[in-house]
Amino acid sequence: MTIAANLLYIIAFVLFIYGLSGLTGPSTAVRGNKIAAIGMVIAFIGTILKLADKEADTDASYTLNWILIVVGLIVGTAIAVPVARKTKMTEMPQLVAIFNGLGGGTVGLIALCEAMEYRGFKGNLIAEEANVAGSSTVLTTTVVIGSILAAIIGSVSFWGSIIAFSKLQGILPGRPIGLGKAQQAVNAILFIAAVAFAIVIGCNTGEFGNIWWMLGLIIVSALLGLMLVLPIGGADMPVVISLLNAMTGLSAAAAGLAINNTAMIVAGMIVGASGTILTNLMAKAMNRSVANIVAGGFGGGSSAASGAAAEHGPVKSTTAADVAIQMAYANEVIIVPGYGMAVAQAQHAVKEMAALLAERGVPVKYAIHPVAGRMPGHMNVLLAEAGIDYDAMKEMDEINGEFNRCDVALVIGANDVTNPAAKDDPGSPIYGMPVLNVAEAHSVIVSKRSMSSGYAGIDNPLFYQPQTSMLFGDAKDSVDAIVEELKAM
Repeated sequence: MTIAANLLYIIAFVLFIYGLSGLTGPSTAVRGNKIAAIGMVIAFIGTILKLADKEADTDASYTLNWILIVVGLIVGTAIAVPVARKTKMTEMPQLVAIFNGLGGGTVGLIALCEAMEYRGFKGNLIAEEANVAGSSTVLTTTVVIGSILAAIIGSVSFWGSIIAFSKLQGILPGRPIGLGKAQQAVNAILFIAAVAFAIVIGCNTGEFGNIWWMLGLIIVSALLGLMLVLPIGGADMPVVISLLNAMTGLSAAAAGLAINNTAMIVAGMIVGASGTILTNLMAKAMNRSVANIVAGGFGGGSSAASGAAAEHGPVKSTTAADVAIQMAYANEVIIVPGYGMAVAQAQHAVKEMAALLAERGVPVKYAIHPVAGRMPGHMNVLLAEAGIDYDAMKEMDEINGEFNRCDVALVIGANDVTNPAAKDDPGSPIYGMPVLNVAEAHSVIVSKRSMSSGYAGIDNPLFYQPQTSMLFGDAKDSVDAIVEELKAM
């Protein structure tokens, strides 16, 4: 069965890589995800075959393991499938964060189980001694190092993901929560403590003492995960989610080394590598380094931009009828979706509006910022769900040169990714961050509930520019009103 299991692993790895390649484009993303899922099922079957090939222990532990596997499958499926099916697209970032966190937590528990399996990593438990004693328990350096890394990274990922979930869900405020100037010192102390625990575990010769050291390592790492993510503001959450996802992958690979499971090693490294690449790309899209984001992100919260009108001048409000007239006679319309569109579930109404404009000969394109929304690709997923053509979705670098030729740019719930202060104000926290050139459009319509600032908590001068008009109200209601006006024309 071992040969069959290894063959299944090879097939699974090929499917993982092939599926991942499909995620490079919206048109192949769904297929790629399904292929990777099939690969995971095959890897699971291979693991079951490996377990079945092992000689059963003389006690009841072997039978108990099979019972636990079956129970885990049933309970996990019963929880995960309904949650995933009922989760709204607006809540997908939270789902990704919590599922990712559970993966990290699982890896941490695996590390603890390994410490218990090997009697606290007793230093003098070597292969020769174990064989002489007639035991199947053989301690290697790989087991110790893999377990330590799995405990640290898995625990950080779990608790960091819990904080990310809580901020995205509104359980915790989106603003940074930290200790000010002392934050980095505390993080450094926690990191040093984790390293110290790891060294003690690797060097200690006590038979059971290391189990308590492993518990201490997990607890210190948990505190580190909390203290790393709490000070990061909501504007940086997409990058944080991607980073935590990469960490979970690396922790899974480390756990695979500890338990000698090739599938976990390969799958974990693929997740870790791809997550790291994505994190770096998103950080570059914000003109920031990953280290800078982790060291102290900005923004979050829903505080209104107090005194903004006095500083920037009055704002102009408009109506759905006026917007419909402008768009109906435009040479081109660019729609900029943001989290406000996601919250209002306005994507289907947006598609209907675009279809009506197309019937009148008005081309409609969608400007997608890499970090718009609350997770990577959030806007792409929402628009695709509504059946909007992939070719109409334009990435920032592709669309930015068209705004100065565009008659109407309709911004739906996007704040920070359209903020011209990123280019014009050296004192702005987002200065240098690449943004969509919405301010260059001949006419800008901003659909918002109010004049409150975006997730970064930063006022947007775009709202006060002479070519900008504000369409206040729920995004779906506003777009529906525009649709009715277009139908009546």
